[in-house]
Amino acid sequence: MSKQFASQADLADKAVSFDKLSDNAYAYTAEGDPNTGVIIGDEAVMVVDTQATPVMAQDVIRRIREVTDKPIKYILLSHYHAVRVFGASAYDAQEILASRDTHDLIAERGEQDKASEIGRFPRLFRNAESIPAGLVWPTMTFQGAMTVNLGNLEVHLLQVGRGHTKGDTIAWLPEQKILFAGDLVEYQSTPYCGDAYFRDWPTTLDALARFDAEKMVPGRGPALTNAAEVRQGLAGTRAFLTDLYGAVNRGVAQGKDLKTLYREVYDFMQPRYSDWVIFDHCMPFDVSRAYDEATGHDHPRIWTDKRDREMWQQLEG
Repeated sequence: MSKQFASQADLADKAVSFDKLSDNAYAYTAEGDPNTGVIIGDEAVMVVDTQATPVMAQDVIRRIREVTDKPIKYILLSHYHAVRVFGASAYDAQEILASRDTHDLIAERGEQDKASEIGRFPRLFRNAESIPAGLVWPTMTFQGAMTVNLGNLEVHLLQVGRGHTKGDTIAWLPEQKILFAGDLVEYQSTPYCGDAYFRDWPTTLDALARFDAEKMVPGRGPALTNAAEVRQGLAGTRAFLTDLYGAVNRGVAQGKDLKTLYREVYDFMQPRYSDWVIFDHCMPFDVSRAYDEATGHDHPRIWTDKRDREMWQQLEG
């Protein structure tokens, strides 16, 4: 292969930041690795996305314990991807919350996604043996909206539309105007679109913009600490999606095959986006999904470790 598969060349440890957004909200970030949000009430803590393994989650827990001794009662799964969920067992939470759509995706493709992502991200899963057998299942699901009270602090859990997956869930602190966006928004990081709904995602970003958030924890990238940065995060994510899907859709209309189209779209996107984290990792998956959607496959096909490598060989071999 002309490029190492996915993130197999990304083996250097990242510098972690644990940023305070308010007395109740923190962002755990690491140079474009998957982020974790922390919400602290008077009675309990909620963790938004858990890291890839229980070993990685221990560092999140250590930092939480530096600022509070409240019990970590809730985990929110913003969506089903393995790099977000398999640290869950480290927290000993009472409830694991997710949208019903995320539950259904775990049932439909959770095993395949686990094997796929472990193959793509060797550094994030270097302690995969610490993951308990089986999948991470929500203990409580909701459709549309749910409110959790952490003790004098209400957290609104909302599905505002499909985008990164069909089950995407955000957490919103309305009084503080802080938004935990999951992978619906990336900042200085390439959106992964292998399970995406390209035509829906911009509309979902419109819905997020209407919150007028003043701070945000995106799915990847540094915490956004003012309204201007939030707008930049939304705009950058939208630009990437519309640029890529527009280029793919035009190529499909011209009758181009996937391999030809991949090289053209990669060259088109590279000048603006190649310095975003995991650009080379994401592009084959993103273009493949965009091609599927543009050719009538409304719902994402399931990625497996075998399909991953066959696609990579086709487009990058």
